[in-house]
Amino acid sequence: MGFAHETINDVPMKKTIAFFLLISVPLLCAFDTAHKFYLSVTNVEYSEKDEALQITSRIFIDDLEDLLETRYDLQAGLGTENEAETARQTIERYFNSKFRIFVNGEERAYTFLGSKYDKDLIICFLEVRGVRKDTLESVGLQNEILTDLFIEQKNLVHFKVLGKKRSVVLIRENNKGMLNL
Repeated sequence: MGFAHETINDVPMKKTIAFFLLISVPLLCAFDTAHKFYLSVTNVEYSEKDEALQITSRIFIDDLEDLLETRYDLQAGLGTENEAETARQTIERYFNSKFRIFVNGEERAYTFLGSKYDKDLIICFLEVRGVRKDTLESVGLQNEILTDLFIEQKNLVHFKVLGKKRSVVLIRENNKGMLNL
């Protein structure tokens, strides 16, 4: 009845198992290799009290260190006791070249307030002051952070402004997102 009479000692069964293992082991190993995931998460929120856009951007430390070494020849040592003295200024310089904020379609200057470390992340804090609620029609962002080094980089942006929410995924070819109010 069917396969009930076959045992592992049967030559055809041994050949079938050997063939199956020969084909499936390489395929399984191909999926076992680690694939690096490149992602940053940025939150843009409006503070009515401060009349300001408050922005936090979370970036993996190792990715930012790779970028700082490649672009600026800086061994940053972020989050360690050996952190380079120029690390903060270099990160701010990089943000100023790759990160832009738009209010009502016009680019606005922001202040890089600083950063802190949380496990394997660096959290950068930015602020755009002088944003009046009664004139606010749209908030836009251009985020090219790490896309110049990592083709696979995705920058997730969450807008939360005046009760409206929107999330967008920005990539190298599509690096701008906007929330219309």
